[in-house]
Amino acid sequence: MQQAANWINYEERLNRVTAYIYAHLDDELDFLKLAEVAFLSPYHFHRIYRAARGETVATTVRRLRLHRAAGHLAQTTLPIAEISLKAGYKNIQSFTRTFNAIYGMPPARYRNHGSHTQYQSTNLERSLAMYNITLKTLPDLEVVSIKHSGSYLQISQEFGQLGSWLGARNLLDANTRMMGVYYDDPDTVAEKDLRSRACMTVSKPCVLEAPLERITIAGGEYAVLLHKGSYDGLAAAYQWFFGTWLLQSGRELRDAP
Repeated sequence: MQQAANWINYEERLNRVTAYIYAHLDDELDFLKLAEVAFLSPYHFHRIYRAARGETVATTVRRLRLHRAAGHLAQTTLPIAEISLKAGYKNIQSFTRTFNAIYGMPPARYRNHGSHTQYQSTNLERSLAMYNITLKTLPDLEVVSIKHSGSYLQISQEFGQLGSWLGARNLLDANTRMMGVYYDDPDTVAEKDLRSRACMTVSKPCVLEAPLERITIAGGEYAVLLHKGSYDGLAAAYQWFFGTWLLQSGRELRDAP
């Protein structure tokens, strides 16, 4: 019962987001505002939304605009060119192709003969995989780090640079820990703009040189998911964490990476 109540709580929040989007389809939607509407951390909003809804916010916007366009075709005499622009298409040709693919007929024919049926999103299949989640309370952790910009898959270069610098100064030992801090959601931020840090712990005092920096990773309660396998499987793990475990856990993610 508690899991169901927790899921309903998240579902109600995301329903508010959908209602807000529908009411502001002609506006430039701000992710910070959508996170505020959902009472969710901006850091995690889009991952939670995508995992729960099976589509990105951008896909939801396109879907709702197309659904509204179908309504305009069926219920108004607005020119198709104007309806196309309101749906976010720069030309009628693109609008016609997309509309035909979804509704099975071009806009002009739909206006005259179509039934006004709602376009449903094609949700991503929820992963049937199960993962073990461990809740741990961790203290603040001071680490040495190097900033990385761009693809998260290329952060190994910074880890190599960091490890070489520390190793040359005999600052690596059996207790050294490695970790990555990832600030942006790759589903909403262009790859070239992704921000992250390669981090390592150091047990001895040392004077750092640029581009190395000391940062503190905040302590607190952490939900730990252990993924075994290739990087290709990480997406499914993230999907399960945000779309299944978090929605049923009754917990809130803090506003931090």
